[in-house]
Amino acid sequence: MLVMIRSIVRPEKANAVLAALLDAGIPAVTKVSVAGRGKQRGIRIGEVTYDEIPKALLMNVVTDTDKDFVVRTVMAAARTGDKGAFGDGKIFVSPVDEMFTISTGIRETGDGKAEEARL
Repeated sequence: MLVMIRSIVRPEKANAVLAALLDAGIPAVTKVSVAGRGKQRGIRIGEVTYDEIPKALLMNVVTDTDKDFVVRTVMAAARTGDKGAFGDGKIFVSPVDEMFTISTGIRETGDGKAEEARL
């Protein structure tokens, strides 16, 4: 089974997470700059409230057997200090039913079967 791991991390931690994933043998990743807020509802500095905080969204598709390893790798690289801090991010894991490689036309299903796509 294939899963998509979406990791929302602090932008200053994104390169450390990417390097840790690469060192761990997980080279494929998509990185997007995003903004949002968590439970803390933004951040207030003086009289100014910043409602949306910059973050980085990292997306990986891996096998279910690699899921826990990838989640542990991201957590270790993205956590602030030993105990972590508010705003360190979230990790979301979702099943992937199928995916297509555009250049080859190969369709891969969540159960690991690959075939030429006939669309």
